[in-house]
Amino acid sequence: MLTHAQLWTALDRLAARAGLSPSGLAKAAGLDPTSFNKSKRITRLGRERWPSTESVAKALSATNTGIDVFVQLIGETGETVSQVLPRIAYAEIGKPQSSSKFDDAGIPVGKGWDELPFPALDDENAYAIEVSGDALGTAYREGTMLIVSPNASVRRGDRVVVKTKDGTVTVSELKRRTSKLIELRPIDAEPTERTVALRDVLWMQRIIWASQ
Repeated sequence: MLTHAQLWTALDRLAARAGLSPSGLAKAAGLDPTSFNKSKRITRLGRERWPSTESVAKALSATNTGIDVFVQLIGETGETVSQVLPRIAYAEIGKPQSSSKFDDAGIPVGKGWDELPFPALDDENAYAIEVSGDALGTAYREGTMLIVSPNASVRRGDRVVVKTKDGTVTVSELKRRTSKLIELRPIDAEPTERTVALRDVLWMQRIIWASQ
């Protein structure tokens, strides 16, 4: 399991690798210069403060560093803190045969999956979707990696992967959920919002990280 200390140490190593201080890395990433300072890593109440996935992604982009290299920076302690996620292109999940790539619970199965090294998550069933083309252009550019956690709780406003009984698998934002239906705000090329009865939803999973 990835720890608070390991993640912050990896960011320190990322900064040093780029010839920057932690504050210099934050500034290069377009963040508040104090975002990565050691004083910001523990709250006044003594609780651990973790860097957001967005700030990590911006730091990687600013230093032109891939997630695979970041995993190596985390693992320099000698501990095994990474896992290999199944990876698939977004264009593939929209095909009729995409249903065969997930079991009834939405867990990746079968052939057609590549692999992506990633820091260890608290979900052995997590997987990655690589955005291809401009299908999600308003939200995610081509090449973005979306990390999906089947075990993560889903709340209003989360971006999710949803599969319905007709076999459709889509990426949307959860606008609202009631005891009988969900309302989805599209982030793909579909121009209108969707209302789906819960009885027609096979599974809905939260996107917990995006490599933008």
